Amino acid sequence: MADALLVLRDLSTGYGGVPVVRALDLSVHAGEVVALLGPNGAGKTSTLLAASGLLPILEGSLEMFGQRVPNHARAFRLARNGLAHVPEDRALFPGLTVAHHLRLARRSARSWTEDRVFGYFPALSPLRGRRAGLLSGGEQQMVALARALVSGPRLLLVDEMSLGLAPQVVSSLLVAIRRLADEEGIGVLVVEQHVQLGLSIADRAYVLRKGEVVVESDAVTLRDRRDLIESSYLGGVVSDGSPNGPVRGRGP
Repeated sequence: MADALLVLRDLSTGYGGVPVVRALDLSVHAGEVVALLGPNGAGKTSTLLAASGLLPILEGSLEMFGQRVPNHARAFRLARNGLAHVPEDRALFPGLTVAHHLRLARRSARSWTEDRVFGYFPALSPLRGRRAGLLSGGEQQMVALARALVSGPRLLLVDEMSLGLAPQVVSSLLVAIRRLADEEGIGVLVVEQHVQLGLSIADRAYVLRKGEVVVESDAVTLRDRRDLIESSYLGGVVSDGSPNGPVRGRGP
C-alpha cells in the first residue's frame, strides 16, 4: 500500500461511545475512485466522518498520506494536509456567491485557480456572481465539489452526491469525478445511493450493511453480479460458482 492515501484498519467508530461501524478495513489509492455502497443506516456517512476527523475512532487505526493519524485528530489538520470532504448537505452559504465560496476555500500553495476548477465544471463559470441559494440542486452540488477542489486536495471524500438530483445530472458529476482521479491523481471515496451509476466510474467498491463490510470487490465484477449486490443489501447468501460454495462477507 505504498501509494495508499487512506487506510482504515479494523476501524470502529460511532456516537457516544457506541459503535455503528465495526472492524472496517478500507483503502483508497492515488488516482483511484472507490465507491462506498449500502442501504440507509449502513454506516457510510459515519465512515466518512471518522476518516475526516469529525467522528472519534473507538478502535483500530486511520492512516492518511502514509502517516498514522491520532484517534482524536482535529479535522482542520487533516484538511491542511490535503483532505477535502463534501458533506451530504453540501454546507453552502445561501447568501454567498459562487465566487465567494471559491475564494473562502483558497488557503495554500496547492490551491487551484478558478479557471482550473471551471475546467471540470464549466457550467459554473457564467454563475460566478450568483448566490448559492438561487442555484439549482445540481449547480449547488457543483459548487460544493468546486469549493473542495480549490483547496488542492490529494484525497476527496464525497457523501451522497446524487441526493435529490436527476440521474442525468448525477451522471455528469460522476464523470467529472472520474476525470479528477485520472487527470489529477486525486484519490476519491464516494458514497453513492445509485449503485450502478457509482460502479460505472469506480475502480473498486465496498458494500456496508449494519456497520460491517459484507462485500469488497473490483467494480467490474460487481457491475456483472447484480445478484451479489442484491444479496448484500438484503443480507442473503449467494453463490460465486466456486467449489467453496456460497459467498458471505467478502465478494469474489
